[in-house]
Amino acid sequence: MGRHSRTLQPVIERGAETSGRQDDLARALYQEFGRPLMAFALNLTGRDRQWAEDVVQETLIRAWRNADKLDRDPEMLRAWLYTVARRIIIDGWRSRQARPQEVEEADADSVGVPDESDKTLAALVVYDALRSLTPEQREAVLQTYLRGRTVNEVAATLGIPPGTVKSRIYHAVRTLRRALQERG
Repeated sequence: MGRHSRTLQPVIERGAETSGRQDDLARALYQEFGRPLMAFALNLTGRDRQWAEDVVQETLIRAWRNADKLDRDPEMLRAWLYTVARRIIIDGWRSRQARPQEVEEADADSVGVPDESDKTLAALVVYDALRSLTPEQREAVLQTYLRGRTVNEVAATLGIPPGTVKSRIYHAVRTLRRALQERG
């Protein structure tokens, strides 16, 4: 019987005819197989500890329910427990694939109705923040971000070196960030 003989042997020899003996069997099974079964379940559930704990619990409940039918050889018990756990996990994977991902319900007060007022307000805040830039910085930002031009194209249009355009954009973005943070 090997290493399982210490805790399982007395329970196995008595059988599981009464409720107390079934409880003894469940306790002995958990003591002997709980940790290895948990490691097995963790591996198959993708390291989902909560799911693995549920699998171990369900496996031991099934063993308890079928105590009178279980083969008392510890290696056979181990094989039976691992098979049951594997089947529970397979069923779990299948049910997760069959139903849509669960999502928390949004609070009715937090659900916003899409309208243009939010966009308009955001545009006004950004426009106000753009006024905090120097005219040169504002022109560099408008040319690159709003018109989609490259630094070299803006440099050629404005007649300044590309490094100057980069510097203006860098300082403009920092100024805009501060201005927008102040406005919330």
